[in-house]
Amino acid sequence: MKKLLILSAAASAVLMAGGDIAPVEPAVAAPVVEQSSGWDFSGQAVVYYQTDDVKNGVLSDGTSDSLFDQGTSRADFGLQLRAVNKDVFAGIGAGVEVSGLSTLNLENWMVSDVMQGTGGTDVDGLTDGGWISQMYLTYGVANTTFKLGRQELPKALSPFAFSENWNVFKNTFDAALVVNTDIANTTIVGAWVGGANYNGLGALNDLTDFNSVNDDDGIYMLTVQNKSIEDLTLTGTYYYAAGQDNANDTHILWGDAHYTFGDYCVAAQVGTVMNDDFKKANGFASNDDTVAFGLKAGGKFDIFNASIAYSSVNDGGIGVFNVGGVKTPLYTQMILNQNAIRFDSDSFVARVGVKALGGKFGLAYDYSDTNKNTSNFGDDYQELDLTYKTKVFNDTTTLFAGYIYQKADAKAFTNANKTSDDQNVVRFWARYNF
Repeated sequence: MKKLLILSAAASAVLMAGGDIAPVEPAVAAPVVEQSSGWDFSGQAVVYYQTDDVKNGVLSDGTSDSLFDQGTSRADFGLQLRAVNKDVFAGIGAGVEVSGLSTLNLENWMVSDVMQGTGGTDVDGLTDGGWISQMYLTYGVANTTFKLGRQELPKALSPFAFSENWNVFKNTFDAALVVNTDIANTTIVGAWVGGANYNGLGALNDLTDFNSVNDDDGIYMLTVQNKSIEDLTLTGTYYYAAGQDNANDTHILWGDAHYTFGDYCVAAQVGTVMNDDFKKANGFASNDDTVAFGLKAGGKFDIFNASIAYSSVNDGGIGVFNVGGVKTPLYTQMILNQNAIRFDSDSFVARVGVKALGGKFGLAYDYSDTNKNTSNFGDDYQELDLTYKTKVFNDTTTLFAGYIYQKADAKAFTNANKTSDDQNVVRFWARYNF
């Protein structure tokens, strides 16, 4: 982690994401500081299972090649407890959250891996464990709020360092956050991010391990969001990371414009990652900085919603990424396609959703022209996501089922006895909030 955690985060992006296909207005979420008496307690319990027909778990001999085989399946049980007091003393608030993961001994007969690890960088990660996922203090004065400590960061506020929600639990950051709303219709957010854990797939990604970001210097961020024009939200973000060990400084600029009219919306995003050390960081990169842009349009039609999105990322630098996770802020992000869209790629995504059978069905399709980039997908990549989500037991429990089909122009999916240009993935989870 000598240089920006950015490098490892971008290079090791592997799997997953998700999200609503309906157009959603980006909003900077300020930490709300209110007068309150006593502690509020809450939590969640999660059961998560995933299987595919290629990728084997850490305990497998690498030869499994069917859905629901023990060698190609992974599972976790998670329990998360939190306590928040908005006024512990003299207006100072506090929050703490502890998280735990267990295999429930399923590795003995049903799975060969987990979704998230807690034991280190080897098979010891396939063990039960826990960590403090959030611990922070808050304070507010006039139109300014402060939040200091381990916390979640939302993508709308911090598009290159955000907490991802695709896995059992979110990744979090050791950060200092300041939010000011003195200017009419404008929110200004400043942050220093000094540490993070990593939200990857499997036992080898240890969520209990919080590493320094950019050595002890951390990363500085400034986000400004303005809503002066009715129905139009403009958001701009700037990151600065000082160079380490005679390396160059890193500068990131990212902008988003979101316009809503009735049940419809259009949006555009554009940004760049600038650092000479990232250029030609691999055999595919050019001498240019990373430059990316995207477009999106969507709307609601009775019980249906639909959207189309486009993104383009050049072959400069290391592409688009998330410090502390594997996802991107691109409009074309789907469940598993981040490696296809994040670098040297032009991607088109169409989504449709319908409310039925007490929940919501979603269908999404991605075609990416990958230009033989670092993803090993060859010239192009396709993905189809079919999902269903519903709430039961008085909306306390959310159930999710998903099927993902991936197709590449090259033999990108391999194990010890199989080399394939496609892969099937099935995912189930249940999340109970209390």
